Amino acid sequence: MGKCPECGAWDSLDAYRPPKSDEKHSSIAGSWSDSADSGNLSTTHAPTAVALPEIETSDVERLPTGIGELDRVLGGGFVPASVVLLGGDPGIGKSTLLLQAAGSLARQNANVLYVTSEESAFQTRLRAQRLFGADDDATMAALSNLYVLADTNLGRMVEQARIVKPAVMVIDSVQMIYKADLDAAPGSVTQLRRCCMELVYLAKISGISIVLVGHVTKEGNLAGPKLLEHLVDVVLGFEGDRHHAHRVVRAMKNRFGTTFEVGLFEMAGDGLREILDPAGLIDAAEANRPGTVICPVMHGTRCLPVEIQALVAPGILGMAKRKTSGLDSSRLAMLIAVLEQHGGLRLADQDVFTSIVGGLKVAEPAADLAISMAIAGAHSRRAHPAGTVLIGEVGLDGRLRCPPQMQQRLAETRRRGLKAVVPTAFPKQKSESALQRVPDVQGAIQLLS
Repeated sequence: MGKCPECGAWDSLDAYRPPKSDEKHSSIAGSWSDSADSGNLSTTHAPTAVALPEIETSDVERLPTGIGELDRVLGGGFVPASVVLLGGDPGIGKSTLLLQAAGSLARQNANVLYVTSEESAFQTRLRAQRLFGADDDATMAALSNLYVLADTNLGRMVEQARIVKPAVMVIDSVQMIYKADLDAAPGSVTQLRRCCMELVYLAKISGISIVLVGHVTKEGNLAGPKLLEHLVDVVLGFEGDRHHAHRVVRAMKNRFGTTFEVGLFEMAGDGLREILDPAGLIDAAEANRPGTVICPVMHGTRCLPVEIQALVAPGILGMAKRKTSGLDSSRLAMLIAVLEQHGGLRLADQDVFTSIVGGLKVAEPAADLAISMAIAGAHSRRAHPAGTVLIGEVGLDGRLRCPPQMQQRLAETRRRGLKAVVPTAFPKQKSESALQRVPDVQGAIQLLS
């Protein structure tokens, strides 16, 4: 044939040689060659381009974990053939959360393979006894679908997954596993990249939901290269202070849902407990003390009232300390400068310490007014009236602006019977009796009593 049937050009045809099989994933594909449904996993046909309207769509099926706060962050549960990366500080409770989720799935008659590369199977059994009270035969029988593998070799993990055929496979942690045909040490960039790519391919050809546990660095980033976050489908961050009981699970990436949801937990002796009502995060009796202010902040679609505390103590001019826990230190420095310039406060020779009660983290500008008034109240030994919350973004000129989602914040404030201090620019409301308006930080300082 001398003429191209597509473009009509003569003498433009070249010989086509089919590409060789993907040798990169030959070990994974070979491990599944003996499975009963291997015909569905083979990739003998190369993909072809399809017009967008011709692509069939369907609802994403999910496997609920039975832990409501975790399902909220995931968007309803684990998606088959997806890869989830969970990161957090050492000792924050990552293994506890995933083992609880694995046990809940096992009770739903779903096969779960829990691969522990940092503990022995015996240690995992002891942890399960503490979390589930697995001392009697009835409790152990309910966990018969939970399989534990203590290994670090990727090939043996894949083989056990082929035998067990789990719906969910948990690997704790990804930094410890290795591929035998690579000379690099476990945890190196080469091992991490190759092992993560193999596991992603395994999830796609088998339909298993794989959960990877990743450590974080001193800067709070996931250890190893950022490519782990690009390869997986969902990235979850487990936040909180290990010295406090409260924990927050936040989605930083989610291909199957939103990244605005958070899950709240409390660490107890028998594991992590869900916090369904965040009112327990604040102490109403202490909320009207000098240096203590309540602010409703948004975490995803949830409005959480958080307690902000400040302490102002005499320091040395030119060497004043600015320390914060749960807040952005650069924004704290900006608010202190605004209070000095537009609020009439002298803080240059004062040490300022701020903190979010419960170990939570607040980064949105809606808490600017509350932080500023906590500092002003601690400095002047005065407080706002009891049952008052402050909402507003502080500008460099000292004026207040309305943050997003004001209606939801005020709805949560009214539900708890509190009164809100809002910027003057906020539109008029029907229930004006529950609102108090101030134009700038100077006006908010005048409300202190």
